Amino acid sequence: MHRIFAAANVAVVSGLPPERSRSPRRVALFVTCLVDLFRPSVGFAAVKLLEEAGCTVEVPPLQVCCGQPAYNSGDRATTRAIAAQVIEAFEGYDAVVAPSGSCGGMLSHHYPGLFDDDPAMKARAEKLAGRSYELMAFLVDVLGVIKVSARYNGVVTYHDSCSGLRELGVKDQPRQLLGSVQGLSLREMKSPEVCCGFGGTFCVKYPEISNAMVGEKSSDIADVGAGTLLAGDLGCLMNMAGKLQRQGSPVQVRHVAEVLADMGGIAAIGEPSTREPGAA
Repeated sequence: MHRIFAAANVAVVSGLPPERSRSPRRVALFVTCLVDLFRPSVGFAAVKLLEEAGCTVEVPPLQVCCGQPAYNSGDRATTRAIAAQVIEAFEGYDAVVAPSGSCGGMLSHHYPGLFDDDPAMKARAEKLAGRSYELMAFLVDVLGVIKVSARYNGVVTYHDSCSGLRELGVKDQPRQLLGSVQGLSLREMKSPEVCCGFGGTFCVKYPEISNAMVGEKSSDIADVGAGTLLAGDLGCLMNMAGKLQRQGSPVQVRHVAEVLADMGGIAAIGEPSTREPGAA
């Protein structure tokens, strides 16, 4: 079903000049496979944040996987076919926003190179790339959001996912917004920028190395003493949540968008969905 979300009551504060902050923006949400299949609340949180920043949000019904698994496996033919459908589905929007640095990076950094032998498709891919953003970067860098209206009681720590950090420069934006969440205290890990070992197909190809990497990450998380782990990529979050739960850790794992959208009362990643709404 073609879903359209009109702008809701504004609960974010923008630092842009009034003439820019009033500009209507028709935004398409790139939901991502993991959000769609495992954690739909991240998509709803993204919609809420974008609406509150004044956007009209649509979820194109023809969107599919960004093609990253095929791309990372060297299957360029399949990746091109997937990319062509994504390009078709997301044409005509002011911006395309993904609650994921890895998927956002695929759209903005890797699509154009898939069509070097097809100038017409390459031009369309470049247009999509120029309008594609990771959620935190879009809120802060494009919309000028400087604070949100949310509460989350407790100490959190933040993991910088590789693609968001290294491809898209997402580092300060989530921390800036988290600084406005009432009751929240951010405590940094010793090595927040070190990979968690997920890496998409990497964890399947090299499980022993991946497990060693996420083990080091879980130790870093434990050392900081935070009750909640946040990040901007669901793949990384699921990987770290799995390791923490196998170790018996009480640390809750959530997508940063959920906390910023005041949805911290839902069950954390990997928990049974039995928590009462509103419980932090």
